[in-house]
Parts: sequence; structure tokens; C-alpha cells
Amino acid sequence: MNDLTVLTLVPNAGDRIQRCLESVAWADHIFCVVDPGTSDGSGDVARKYTNHVVTHEYINAAAQRNWALPQITTEWTLVLDADEWVSEALRERIQAIIADSGSADGYHIKRISYFLGKRIRHCGWNRDYNLRLFRTQKGRYLDQRVHSRVLVEGATARIDEVMYHDTYRTFEEYFTTFQRFTTWGAQDAFEHGKRTHFVDLTLRPLVKFLKMYLLRQGFRDGYHGLILSGLGAMSVFTKYAKLWNLQRMQRED
Repeated sequence: MNDLTVLTLVPNAGDRIQRCLESVAWADHIFCVVDPGTSDGSGDVARKYTNHVVTHEYINAAAQRNWALPQITTEWTLVLDADEWVSEALRERIQAIIADSGSADGYHIKRISYFLGKRIRHCGWNRDYNLRLFRTQKGRYLDQRVHSRVLVEGATARIDEVMYHDTYRTFEEYFTTFQRFTTWGAQDAFEHGKRTHFVDLTLRPLVKFLKMYLLRQGFRDGYHGLILSGLGAMSVFTKYAKLWNLQRMQRED
């Protein structure tokens, strides 16, 4: 059996989910898991492309995907976010992979991202590969709240044919995710025994900015690169500030 299920989590993404699902309409199955907080009709859009649309309590993306994966019966799974879409070249590459019995067990796919409407060619985003295609029975996501990745039992390889990512279109979108991710990042770190030190609030944010803006040549993306690098540094600072606050609250208990 060499069929494929596309697994997509559906938040409020009514302006993007159609493009996402249209790009994988060729897949054998599409499985959409809707966040109960979704209120913009995204679930209704998903139902135009598949009958396999369910609503499930959202804790975090890793937990949601790990809940869904045991229900997938196809040999292969492609994980796609609602603000991502598959290029024609990637579709052909995926179809060739799943038709080949000698394929690896998982594949890191190159991703091209847009920020505030502009394609980002530097800042390190040009090196963005995500493990999204894998044999269903061999993949499971790490149990962490933010930036979880799937662990695959077996060999993995890279795919250079691209998927696209229409990330934050507005600052409001960015800061909604920023607040959630920095809080989750701090909680994950705290539970793993990490603690904030002076260097985490001073040098780490600076190094993050310099790495994105200078070493990864974010300056070549103009104001978008400058702003993205600054936000990256602010994200690091905020995560460690929230981790410090968790430490402070523990001491006061």
C-alpha cells in the first residue's frame, strides 16, 4: 500500500485554508482537525475538500497531531499547516516517493516563507527544512508545547522541491502567536529544569539579532529583514523573561 493522508490542523484560517487544501486535492485522503475555538467558517471550507473533518480540543499542535496520527490508516502522512501549500513540483516528488518501495521513512521538505506579504530570502529562513512527510507508523511528535518536531524511526532524507508558507500577514497575527509561543517555550524550559541567567536576558537576544541580521544576511531583505531580526531577538528575551517569572513565582510559593 502506498497511499497518502494529508493531516491539517484548522484554526481561524478562512483566508488561507482553501489554498492549502486545493494544493493537496490530489491526495488519497485529507484529514482536518478543527480547533473548537475556530469561528470564521474554516471548518466549513475544509468540508468542501474532505468528509474527514473532526473537532477536537486543542492543547497544542504536537498533542493534536499525536491524537490524530493513530487514526490514519494510510502508509504515508503529509503534515501541512493551514497557512502552507504544496508546489506542483513537490506534488510530483511526493508521488514518486510514495510509489517507490525503497524510499526513506521520513523527508525534510524545503519551505519558502512570506512575512508581512514579502518572501524572506535570508535571516536563516532560506535554510528552513521541516520533516513533514513520513511513514505513518514510524512517526510521532515530541511531547512539547512549542516548536515540536516529529521523530521518525528509520532513515530520513531531504526534498528540495518546495512548500510555501504564508506566515504572519499583520503584526496582530504575529503578536498573538508571539504571546502563546513565548509562554509555552518558558513552560517547556521550566519543566525541563532550565533556569534564566543574566546572559539569557542580555547576550542571547543580541546574539539572535546578529545571527539573523548579519550572519544570515537579513539586511538583504530590507526593512522586512530588520524587523524580523528584531522580533526574533525580542522573542528570545521574552521567553527567558517569562521563564524568570516562573522561577520567581516558585520561590514565593
